[in-house]
Amino acid sequence: MAVPQQAFGRTGHNSSRTIFGAAALSKVTQAAADRTLEVLLRHGVNHIDVAASYGDAELRIAPWLKLEPQRFFLATKTGERTAKRAREELHRSLDRLGVDHVDLWQLHNLADPIEWDTALSPGGVIEAAVEARDQGLIKWIGVTGHGAQIAANHRRSLDRFDFDSVLLPYNFVTMQLPYYAENFETLSRTCAERNVAVQTIKSIAAKPWLGRERTHTTWYEPLEDQADIDLAVWWVLGRPGVFLNTAGDIDLLPRVLDAAECFEKRPTDAQMTTLLERTRTEPLFV
Repeated sequence: MAVPQQAFGRTGHNSSRTIFGAAALSKVTQAAADRTLEVLLRHGVNHIDVAASYGDAELRIAPWLKLEPQRFFLATKTGERTAKRAREELHRSLDRLGVDHVDLWQLHNLADPIEWDTALSPGGVIEAAVEARDQGLIKWIGVTGHGAQIAANHRRSLDRFDFDSVLLPYNFVTMQLPYYAENFETLSRTCAERNVAVQTIKSIAAKPWLGRERTHTTWYEPLEDQADIDLAVWWVLGRPGVFLNTAGDIDLLPRVLDAAECFEKRPTDAQMTTLLERTRTEPLFV
């Protein structure tokens, strides 16, 4: 078995519906990273999402790309907001990854209003992105973000520039927030009309740590039991067209991929409500 694939927006690439969230590699050894590659290959994952800010993750992926050339759709991100600094960060990412181009370069966590205007104005990172695309250093341009405002913010971003992909939180508890749900649905319709890929994060998020002992490398407390992860993953994959970016913890990765391989149908709202009550799940963003 393998995780099913679908078209990644307008790119022409069929990506596994679960995309490897390489934040999981930020602080691991190369040996641990290489064991993670074996997990990805076993489950048929063919799309990696990394970022310049993810610690050593770009360095950890570089040997994979030499070992398995052409296997992965490769995406990275920049947190810079000006063209000059973004160009420098892109070249650093290419050097660290050991490649001459990436498939997708994303504007990372573009949420703050002032940073948003800087990034998408002349002299901003978007200028560097278009230039890099023209030079063949990148193929596609995306935008990512976190927080309760990000669905609305991505709508504004798509009005300003024709991005090829978006990435944002999507899980049952977050979609119970009326403002977020309304903007997510509107954004989703726009993306469908324009053939923009929709990547989702936080599928198995349970609650903020809030002083509790951190047992995983995710910045939120995740669901841990396989049955709970199954429901959360199936709920996301039950929405046609979206991709699920895996959680930032290599120990949770096999459980998420097992759930994705076993997906048959979306759980009911009643099942999900019971899950929230039993696990005391809370929204990460309000």
